Amino acid sequence: MIEAVGLTKRYGDKTAVYNLSFQVRPGAVTGFLGPNGSGKSTTMRMILGLDNPTSGSVTIGGYPYRKLPNAPRQVGALLDAKAVHGGRTARNHLLSLAQLSGIPARRVDEVLGVVGLQDVAKKRSKGFSLGMGQRLGIAAALLGDPQVLLFDEPVNGLDPEGILWVRNLMKALAAEGRTVFVSSHLMSEMALTADHLIVIGRGQLLADMSVKDFISANSADFARVRTPDTEPQLREKLTSALTEAGGHVLPEQDGALRVTGLPLPRISDLAHEADVRLWELSPHQASLEEAYMRMTQGAVDYRSTVDQKAGLQQPLPPGAQPPMPVPGQGQPGWYAPPPPQQGGQPFAPPGGPYGGAPADGYGAQAAGAAPGTANPYAQPAAPAQPAGQAPQAAQPAPAPAPAEKAPAAAPAAPPAPAAPPAPQQAPATGAAPAPAPADPTQPEDAR
Repeated sequence: MIEAVGLTKRYGDKTAVYNLSFQVRPGAVTGFLGPNGSGKSTTMRMILGLDNPTSGSVTIGGYPYRKLPNAPRQVGALLDAKAVHGGRTARNHLLSLAQLSGIPARRVDEVLGVVGLQDVAKKRSKGFSLGMGQRLGIAAALLGDPQVLLFDEPVNGLDPEGILWVRNLMKALAAEGRTVFVSSHLMSEMALTADHLIVIGRGQLLADMSVKDFISANSADFARVRTPDTEPQLREKLTSALTEAGGHVLPEQDGALRVTGLPLPRISDLAHEADVRLWELSPHQASLEEAYMRMTQGAVDYRSTVDQKAGLQQPLPPGAQPPMPVPGQGQPGWYAPPPPQQGGQPFAPPGGPYGGAPADGYGAQAAGAAPGTANPYAQPAAPAQPAGQAPQAAQPAPAPAPAEKAPAAAPAAPPAPAAPPAPQQAPATGAAPAPAPADPTQPEDAR
């Protein structure tokens, strides 16, 4: 168990952590949350004896880290994934740590397999990506099979499969009775991984409770109610009935109603008594992210501002209308909408296979499609023909001799007035050549 009592750390006139007291108990994943600069990394460094507290104390199993006998066998930590010698291979890095702690060399190969780096064990770590570095750091933390584990942002740089693996690993370690302390900024991942939360802001404790209690204490559940859009009088009738029953009703931008203070069965009964049909009646519970943002909004040190683009905005062309403001933008809880979709598929080009005119296999505009919809990066390709059938020209004309090959396509300058036009290869049938500059009887790549 990790226990901090009155923990305080000052750097000159800057107080990074102030009077922080908490406990991290075994058998559960404890999430450590807080805005940037709130003191999370400083607290973890004091737990591991890397920084000395100005006042207060922090112990692991009743002892300060520096007084633990053979501490690497009892405590494993990942604070900085890049804190490795880049010239060493992954295996040699872990082997040096094992030899310093009296850990058998066979354990190195075991943890390399656990984190999935056995195929790159003999590669130097300086060539590792951020995700591979995170896996190597996790392997170092697991090397001594410790009972206490600390991870600072362990999923940074990992792909979805790696994030899922870390989540399952944390839960499995806690299920074995270990103490697992994890810091992260990914609220969605914390909601799935952590059992208990410790939240700090500007170095002070804001919350120390379970995830479920944290969400309930920092958010308000509500019911979403929708009546038929074609009958606005029903919406007003239901609003009056819910208000008289003690509910609090707020309209939403899409025409629905947000109702608080009344349970769902009571809302349904009131709508039935008022003879109001409902299109929707659904409960809504705030996410961990919403609850976290509500609690920490007053403890954020770094806030962004709206880009005014002073002196950089171009004047609108004549007749153009200024863009309409997005409702709710800039307000707490507003999130950007998803990108528009075309033809039921995101990011489908107008000439693509999901909408608009058909396109060939390379995205080029097919014959007969509307102009202006072709992929500008497509390579020209001849239209597909049935087996055994010769290519057909765009206009009826004799086909050129198969033995002759037209010159490569290139834009040619118009001939001088005094010079005759360049001679062209006559078709095999003796027909007169078509006038320059383009011959529809030539292959596609010769135009």
